[in-house]
Amino acid sequence: MRKYGLIGYPLKHSFSIGYFNERFQNEGIDAEYVNYEIASIDWFESIVLNNPEIAGLNVTIPYKEQVIPYLDGLDPKTAGAVGAVNVIRVIRNGEKVKLIGYNSDIVGFTKSIEPMIDAKKHTHALILGTGGASKAVYHGLKSLGIASMFVSREHRNDSTYTYDELTPEVLDQHKVIVNCTPVGMFPHTTECPNIPYELLTSDHVLYDLIYNPSDTKFMQKGRAQGAKVKNGLEMLILQAEVSWEIWNAQS
Repeated sequence: MRKYGLIGYPLKHSFSIGYFNERFQNEGIDAEYVNYEIASIDWFESIVLNNPEIAGLNVTIPYKEQVIPYLDGLDPKTAGAVGAVNVIRVIRNGEKVKLIGYNSDIVGFTKSIEPMIDAKKHTHALILGTGGASKAVYHGLKSLGIASMFVSREHRNDSTYTYDELTPEVLDQHKVIVNCTPVGMFPHTTECPNIPYELLTSDHVLYDLIYNPSDTKFMQKGRAQGAKVKNGLEMLILQAEVSWEIWNAQS
């Protein structure tokens, strides 16, 4: 039996394990999907070595960047360009194992948000957070012709605003806002990123990578101002499909 799995911490509310195991059952695929909840990336190598049936892995918070030194290579068009990995293809040749990192978040996010975008209105975006997912979002928005600025609690560089710097002028220019932070994720459902929601309009688009809960406080406060809102469930489904294609590629 082939085995696939997810590397991350914590993984109590993982989407992938239910999605893939249901798919395997429905399609009669002799495989299982397992959560590998590891408190340190140092445990990664032992998981691969001790589970010779592993044919592919997903990677989530907080290891999308930390896992890179453990890999033998990166797909230049996705993980190499982004600097973050959420899919690992495991290539076995006898006892030799080769691990190649990919990023399916770019495709999943881009396809999910594209129907919400008006090219005339939506030319600039704010990306809340600076982790691995935010990098994929940046590249996805760039492919749609949208220039982005990151938002962080601390000023990092000229491409970053702090939350205190989100003035009326900034919100008026940046009409796409993507939450790449875990703020508002279950069980902390009453929390939301600290942005000036009162400055939002019906021209704004708010996309939350969180999918649990399905209607986050971030989305609720945006909708109250007339903004278009969407959660990250569709993105997860789309990126999962890309993961499956990567794991089963012939070459």
